Amino acid sequence: MNIGEFKVHHTSGNARRATLTTAHGTVQTPVFMAVGTKATVKAMSVEELKSCGTQIVLGNTYHLHLRPGEQTIKKLGGLHKFMNWDGPILTDSGGFQVFSLSNLRDLSEKGVEFRSHLDGSKYFISPEKSMEIQMDLGSDIIMAFDECLKYPAEEKEIRRSMDITYKWLVRSKAAMTRPESLLFGIVQGGLSLKHRLESLEQITSVDLPGYALGGFSVGEPIHLMHELLPDVAPKMPAHKPRYLMGVGTPYDLIKAVDAGIDMFDCVMPTRVARNGTIYTWNGKVSIKRAEYKEDPSPLDPECDCYTCSNYSKAYLRHLFLSGEILGSRLNTIHNIHFYMKVMEKARLHLEQGTWEAYRDDCLARFVKRDGV
Repeated sequence: MNIGEFKVHHTSGNARRATLTTAHGTVQTPVFMAVGTKATVKAMSVEELKSCGTQIVLGNTYHLHLRPGEQTIKKLGGLHKFMNWDGPILTDSGGFQVFSLSNLRDLSEKGVEFRSHLDGSKYFISPEKSMEIQMDLGSDIIMAFDECLKYPAEEKEIRRSMDITYKWLVRSKAAMTRPESLLFGIVQGGLSLKHRLESLEQITSVDLPGYALGGFSVGEPIHLMHELLPDVAPKMPAHKPRYLMGVGTPYDLIKAVDAGIDMFDCVMPTRVARNGTIYTWNGKVSIKRAEYKEDPSPLDPECDCYTCSNYSKAYLRHLFLSGEILGSRLNTIHNIHFYMKVMEKARLHLEQGTWEAYRDDCLARFVKRDGV
């Protein structure tokens, strides 16, 4: 097994069907990665994740550093053993979480001092510390420490952020001592094409196994991301995986695959499931609606997940309105399965040379009912 090997097998325009080899197995792309922030994908067991077709999951450096601590996880055999997941794991650097604590942090070129959202105690994360934490966790893919900017941001802020992100990337790479972990750099640059391309040039000047686009889903109108991606993604190294961080809806995924993105993650399918929102092949469904009170049909007649195979909209509505935990679990199982199926079909259609027809069908379906 050649860890870090990335092979593109089929293309259609900018869209790619590829494979990425990690220490814990080969990932088929394009791929959606389920978010397991605190060493668990909320409401789902490992067995359920696998049955839904999940290939790779995420853990979060910030949250796991605070609780239970990377040293505890390391003593217990690493994150894979700790959460009983034997497939690939990607860990975020903690940069986005520190960004979200803007009122509790002090940022400098050295790193970021911040107060824990749990108890207010002080912590400091530098590029070196972020790498140390992620290596102790035993991650297959490690994200470089970066600074994520809010939207909107002035040019002066964007340039400062780009420069510090680049400097932190150089330090992140120098701190890597675990050869079986793949380090990905993160392109910033806000919502300006000029700055994005400048940041891309900076970040890709450092030779790495993969590269990501960060700084999206930070409050900007989503159409701005869709407008940027076709001009940015194809300019990312063709022989390396391209990862769009924190995105998004099924509509977003299809648009981004078409632009040339290979990897995605987002809390959306699990978060909205707990709020009663379901993604289907005919748009979003809000299970709380009165129209489903006596509806015996499944959430999605085109879906073969455990939830759709066994339960009705009426029952799921009852569970949601009753505040039953099972409702959150069943909704989450469906949404994760649906996201995985969208990506599985994307891979299949790229292999078969029918990507454009699949893309157009998905985009038409996903804007129905409640929009994208």
